[in-house]
Amino acid sequence: MEILLIRHGQSEADILNVHEGRADFSLTELGIKQVQKMSKRVHNDFAPELIWSSTLKRAKETAIILAEEKGSELHFEDDLMEHNNGVLAGLSFEEAKKIPIPKYPHESVENGESHIEFRMRMEMIFSRIVVKSSSYKRIAIVAHGGVINNLLHSFLKMPIETEFGFYTGDTGIHLIEINEKGRYIRFLNDTNHIKKS
Repeated sequence: MEILLIRHGQSEADILNVHEGRADFSLTELGIKQVQKMSKRVHNDFAPELIWSSTLKRAKETAIILAEEKGSELHFEDDLMEHNNGVLAGLSFEEAKKIPIPKYPHESVENGESHIEFRMRMEMIFSRIVVKSSSYKRIAIVAHGGVINNLLHSFLKMPIETEFGFYTGDTGIHLIEINEKGRYIRFLNDTNHIKKS
């Protein structure tokens, strides 16, 4: 099975310079244009039969546009929401400097989840999606930068604490594959669709 991991387009939080996480912002006009370009690229080159999506607006709006491009089946999943950043959600970067940042992976920001809890949530949802989607040749997961980073760590069976991560730009596409021989990365963070005029 091939799995596309796709980040949402530019959101209003990017313009406002605030912490996003669980803050529920919509796509900007530019974000919608990015998603439209990504959708055409995905459906021309590797159309998914099934799309799973986070329920936060920016991802949900991205997934709906993607699904409508060629009528792909679409399922929404709360567990694909971005890291629960608690009291940081929606705060400006300046205001957020007053909030104590956790030092250890088991600690969390007030009303949020720890890095360990976030990773375990991603392990659980990734396992469920793979099992529930086993009859499909290609699926897509539309989510957020932190979610995709953790899904890739899970896919590669990496430890919770690492010195590096996987960056995903607006509407960045990753293509991974699980087959009888093992797990493969086809490509990471492709954003060529929004770089072209």
